[in-house]
Amino acid sequence: MLDMFNAKSIAVIGASETKGKIGYDIMKSLLNYYKGKIVPVNPRGGKIHGLPAYTSIKEHGPVDLAVITIPSHIIPATVEECGETGIKNIVVISAGFKEVDEEGAKLENQMVEICKRYDIKLVGPNCLGIMNTYNDMNASFSSDIAHKGKISFMTQSGAIMAAILDYADKKNIGFSRIVSLGNKAMINENDCIKDFMEDENTEVISAYLEGIVDGRGFIEASRTASRKKPVLVIKAGRTSKGSEAVSSHTGTIAGSDSAYEAAFSQCGIIRVNSLDELMDYSSALALSPLPKGNKIVILTNAGGPAIMTTDVAIRSGLELAQLTCETRQKLKDGLPETASVKNPVDVLGDASPERYAFALDTVLEDPNVDGIIYLVTPQSVTDAEGIAKVAIEHAATSEKPILCSFFGGTSFGGAEKLLAKKQVPNYLYPKRAVKSMKKLYDYSIIKDQEYPKPHEFDVDKVFVKNIIEDAKEKGIHTLGLESLDILKAYGIPTVGTSITKTVEETVKSAEEIGYPLVMKIVSPQISHKSDVGGIKLNLNNAEEVKAAYEDMMENIPKKEPEADLEGVQLQKMLSGGKEVIIGMVQDPTFGPMLMFGLGGIYVEVLKDVKFAIAPVTKIEAEDMISGIKTHELLEGTRGDEAKDIESITNIILRISQLVTDFPEINEFEINPLMVFDEGEGALAVDMRLMLKEGEINPLMAFDGGEGAVVSDKVELKED
Repeated sequence: MLDMFNAKSIAVIGASETKGKIGYDIMKSLLNYYKGKIVPVNPRGGKIHGLPAYTSIKEHGPVDLAVITIPSHIIPATVEECGETGIKNIVVISAGFKEVDEEGAKLENQMVEICKRYDIKLVGPNCLGIMNTYNDMNASFSSDIAHKGKISFMTQSGAIMAAILDYADKKNIGFSRIVSLGNKAMINENDCIKDFMEDENTEVISAYLEGIVDGRGFIEASRTASRKKPVLVIKAGRTSKGSEAVSSHTGTIAGSDSAYEAAFSQCGIIRVNSLDELMDYSSALALSPLPKGNKIVILTNAGGPAIMTTDVAIRSGLELAQLTCETRQKLKDGLPETASVKNPVDVLGDASPERYAFALDTVLEDPNVDGIIYLVTPQSVTDAEGIAKVAIEHAATSEKPILCSFFGGTSFGGAEKLLAKKQVPNYLYPKRAVKSMKKLYDYSIIKDQEYPKPHEFDVDKVFVKNIIEDAKEKGIHTLGLESLDILKAYGIPTVGTSITKTVEETVKSAEEIGYPLVMKIVSPQISHKSDVGGIKLNLNNAEEVKAAYEDMMENIPKKEPEADLEGVQLQKMLSGGKEVIIGMVQDPTFGPMLMFGLGGIYVEVLKDVKFAIAPVTKIEAEDMISGIKTHELLEGTRGDEAKDIESITNIILRISQLVTDFPEINEFEINPLMVFDEGEGALAVDMRLMLKEGEINPLMAFDGGEGAVVSDKVELKED
């Protein structure tokens, strides 16, 4: 995409002199700023905005970039002309493609095929265009170009682009490159991440996304980029309905957003929840040095706001720096007697710019301080602009971040303008300054993150492949307890199991295994066995075994009349362990998504689980275990012995390899995995595996897979 942003000549196909038409707005946007050659194209020819207009792009010849604003039904033929002319970069502003209907989707596919044939890069369709502030290129129908800055921004919504630009203009937030992705027919978020990463004028990559085209590619691109530059994403559609055909606990618990949450955390993405957060954090990261730690000072002229700010800081994961004795003494000597020299440092309501400057100088010199929250409230004697100038002067040279919160309204108008002009981060509410500081700290960790290759175990893939292929040939898509051999082939220990089909076989097998026993119903249609009376515990003799068997065979059909009862499973009753669950469900964007949590019957009640996209590394597997709220139950509490967490980690890694090796596994679950005391290992007690009944197709954009792509355009008419 680099050559697209550096275009020295741009053709506007559909250029117009009629106000209200997109071709008019694009021409005005270019004429107002762009220094390169502008080529209007319109079938009528003549002159447009004083420039000679060509009846077709062929009449003129190749340009570096073509911006197309004509009606959708004639665009494929026009793109063909561009290809024949030798044009390699196209932005299609026009709507009327897959966001509209099936006919529009066909037009879009035709256009894409033509672009592929001629090796053309395509942005859009159904977009607002692109910008590069460093060569004054506003190839969009935004009326004004953005301020120059260090943030590059991509968006799947044209309306969001317009709103962000308007907000950024007010706050003097600068950008390097901006892309309205539209339908993402060819160029998508992965291409933009790679491009922004290489752009020397970009220091922060930000995005508004409604969906991701290539999940694996996104993870790879983001991991590379996030070690070089911070990547911030707001993902819309978090509450949309997830996959339909799920029957495991994992599939039931995993909402549509779980995979995004897991993927973002595994590839260094800083996830934000709103547009104001996106701008807050992007500005802080673009304009401030990174802190070396999470210890901050709150410098304030008011006690109440400082207390609230302290609460937010602690809850956010920051710490108040412990000032050295030397720092506290220097503050004590230089501040009024009633000032607080502890942290928060309160310079009192009558603080002058000089007093703020003295306190700021002093705390910045303290080796225990990693960053400053510069908090100012309006008092009757407050020289807001003078105090703002102090922050500006120090921010220009400080190696530690200084984030301001001028916590007021009308009386702070001048100070806010000064801070915005000099691009010193300032937030109306202290909470936003604190959260921005936390993101600076978070990125200081992310940029050094390593992504080692997952460990590969020596396993029997051929054996598992044969089991799966045999099931496919028989038309079986759900493998239950009978497939425990798959776990053994991947080195996962299982409890001894016997499956029987008659009461006589069951009693005989029980005597051979020994008591006490567990009996479970075997049925591919029944996932939640306890709900239908399909689990009997602590069976201690033949009579109890017989009674349990007969009860299941008599009563389960009443609750599940469609279920095929294939028999029962007997297992030795285990004691002394903790039940956990390890599951997997295929996500249509990112592939196999693992789940870990407490197991047994409570997993859906507590929903205390952690997700990760496979394949996972040892560190990621350990993070899954420590990431659940109840992880202390595994580590040993109130006299309980610590459980064998190392064995859980090992099994997660082996499951990760299994579901990566066999993408035809659609859902998978070990529930429970019984984990014993430290050093004593773990045993898989129950297992369920579901194969895909067909290929998982990416959801169409207008079906919600990419979010609802809604046109921001007016209808285009030929001019």
